[in-house]
Formats: sequence, C-alpha cells, structure tokens
Amino acid sequence: MKFRPLHDRVVVRRLEGEEKTKGGIIIPDTAKEKPQEGEIIAVGSGARDESGKLVPLDVKAGDRILFGKWSGTEVKIDGEDLLIMKESDIMGVLEGTVARKKAA
Repeated sequence: MKFRPLHDRVVVRRLEGEEKTKGGIIIPDTAKEKPQEGEIIAVGSGARDESGKLVPLDVKAGDRILFGKWSGTEVKIDGEDLLIMKESDIMGVLEGTVARKKAA
C-alpha cells in the first residue's frame, strides 16, 4: 500500500538506538528510550499561506531527521510502526550521514 500524507505532514520511520553503552553494558528493551532520530519516507505537498499559495516543505523523502520525544502520532502501515508528524515538529536534518536501517 502506498501512503501519502496531506499538507505539511511527513511519515517517519524511527531509527534504532544503540543496544550497548559506550562502556559495553547491554541495554534491555524495557530500559531503552524511543529514538528521537528517524528517516523520512513520505512527505505531503506543503502548507498554504494566508494568500492560499502553496509553500513546499524543507524536507524530502530519505532525509535523516531529529524530532521531539513526544512528536507525531504512531501508526502501523503494512505491519510497520511509523510516525506521522507535522514539519514543524522536526528539529533539524542530519546532513552527511547515511540512515541506519531499522532492525526487524
């Protein structure tokens, strides 16, 4: 199934956090925090300004981003856990990095 978000919303796949601390201690799943880093997999067409003109988004599919801890709405599409959030919930784009794939 293809999913296209509306207006200024984006679909984000969370990227997995570290499984071990720098000291080598393995972190159990119950103690892990949800990662605040993700990869954009789909974007909407953009928001409209006061005059009705379409304002395109600053992010695109494939961008690796940072977002707030409580940002977005969790959804399940084709069995995959994803987030849908507004572009304003995105804190920034990580440039010069390759996104790590989520471990299944």
